[in-house]
Amino acid sequence: MTNNTPALHDLTVAQLATHLRERKVSAVETAQHFLTRLQANAPLGAFLDLNEEVTLAQARAADAALAAGASGTTAALLGVPIGHKDIFVTKDFVTTAGSKMLIGYRSPFDATVVTNLAQAGVVTLGKLNCDEFAMGSANENSAYGPVQNPWDRTRTPGGSSGGSAAAVAARLVPAATGTDTGGSIRQPASFCGITGIKPTYGRASRYGMVAFASSLDQAGPMARTAEDCALLLSAMCGPDPDRDSTSLEVPVEDFSRSLNESIAGLRIGVPAEFFGEGLAPDVQAAVQAALKEYEKLGAKLVPITLPRTELSIPVYYVIAPAEASSNLSRFDGVKFGHRAEKYTDLIDMYKKTRAEGFGDEVKRRIMIGAYVLSHGYYDAYYLQAQKIRRMIADDFQQAFQVCDVIAGPVAPTVAWTLGGHGNDPLADYLADIFTLPASLAGLPGMSIPVGFGAGHMPVGMQLIGNYLQEAKLLNVAHRFQQATDWHTAKPEGF
Repeated sequence: MTNNTPALHDLTVAQLATHLRERKVSAVETAQHFLTRLQANAPLGAFLDLNEEVTLAQARAADAALAAGASGTTAALLGVPIGHKDIFVTKDFVTTAGSKMLIGYRSPFDATVVTNLAQAGVVTLGKLNCDEFAMGSANENSAYGPVQNPWDRTRTPGGSSGGSAAAVAARLVPAATGTDTGGSIRQPASFCGITGIKPTYGRASRYGMVAFASSLDQAGPMARTAEDCALLLSAMCGPDPDRDSTSLEVPVEDFSRSLNESIAGLRIGVPAEFFGEGLAPDVQAAVQAALKEYEKLGAKLVPITLPRTELSIPVYYVIAPAEASSNLSRFDGVKFGHRAEKYTDLIDMYKKTRAEGFGDEVKRRIMIGAYVLSHGYYDAYYLQAQKIRRMIADDFQQAFQVCDVIAGPVAPTVAWTLGGHGNDPLADYLADIFTLPASLAGLPGMSIPVGFGAGHMPVGMQLIGNYLQEAKLLNVAHRFQQATDWHTAKPEGF
């Protein structure tokens, strides 16, 4: 590395991959550099597990492949280190899903997303903190402590992929995996000033993702740029019919193929419901400034309406807990995970194991889910929620008849202080109002940094596309990032 070369941690994924291919730096040197950084910044709370021996072994294998002449798409990510959200099972690292229920658990296999990225030559640095079983909007529900936002350590990085977002923003990793059930990639990306994308439901296999809500959970990448996300998403996605019945039978796609296409004439839908009461003025100003930048790039703003936006909160918080109550029934202390030490009989073991192993938010959602699925309430709550979910998806299809992408805020405010919502879970739920609709419809959505709001905290803008339109979304984001430099800003001290 020459004196004129930026520090390794300041390089994007694309830049770092080029340095590795050109042998300006080795994969081992790169891995060691990031291991040193993340260990020095352990108080941030982003990482839950490291395995330096495994990380360096993967780096040595990448160096061998690079030395053997790997090139082209097979070397697009070779040797690049990333972190995995602790919701993906990994055989070489402990997987806890942020819960005491899985303390010390080591899976006998890797999640498909982890396997796909490993086959692309990515080096795993470790596992990243998250809200317990991905349930939360602030990363305060982790059994292993909250993650701090590197822009202001008194504030939340967002959730549930808060560890991933904070680690990328603090330059502890070039990129990370995340999962998005109701906004858990987009909201923390917004709060931490990075880029993140949730692909179309079914694009990435859910096999090996610890399940929260099976009809909503979807994996995606979190990085500093849309270009980086395109490279990572290309490696992550692909059909997995033998192990995930919800996996889409669509071929592997190069999402970076159209990154430099003109967006002149692009129709950007601006939903009236995303700019009403409850949206903080500082967030609104940053998003509107970004929309004006798009107009300078040749795009056209089109007023649209998504009339059932407000209904997305009650719909989501019926459907997601219902699925969670079913998925989490497997954690009973019998086959794996935590088991209570003292109990009188099998039922007592179940009760004490689950009481000890689950945190308050998980218990709350299990109880809500069991209630709405119970006899006498299924039709009144769960069935009605599913009907409205279909209507929300129809609203988007009506909108896409007059626009190509939809844009608006990711969250109503910038990141709040840790503990700022106190014991009011409803405040966290309301913060997801702009991300929930796309999740319920299964549409791809992403967050890109577009400025700063109160307290000099990052503001993200959400871009939503139609089904399987990830390449278009990424290009729209990339063109904005070519014209602006919000994505290059980094927290002081990192």
